[in-house]
Amino acid sequence: QVQLVESGGGSVQAGGSLRVSCAISGYIYNRYCMGWFRQVPGKEREAVATIRSDGITNYADSVKGRFTISQDSAKNTLYLQMNSLKPEDTAMYYCAAVPVPFGTGCSYTWTVFRYWGQGTQVTVSS
Repeated sequence: QVQLVESGGGSVQAGGSLRVSCAISGYIYNRYCMGWFRQVPGKEREAVATIRSDGITNYADSVKGRFTISQDSAKNTLYLQMNSLKPEDTAMYYCAAVPVPFGTGCSYTWTVFRYWGQGTQVTVSS
């Protein structure tokens, strides 16, 4: 049974930084994708960043150069470092994971991901 638990959300002023974490328990697979997604009420969940088990990362254009996704395998933790935050980054942030076949890239489609955390709120004020 895979469980994902996010933490580290909060409120910050525009231009500030925040790091959210996702504690992972259980075995996903030896090849997997993990991702951070976000959602605001009334809008569809959108991908922020993904990382494959071999370390390949991808970012949404809106966060490139500002956000960094990383994983600490020893601690079974996924991170999202968010710098230069903007009010439009305000959302509920979710981590997610899915096993993938060898050579498969990470999808940006949230419905592809199998395991989800409960979310952590990030609020950026202007």
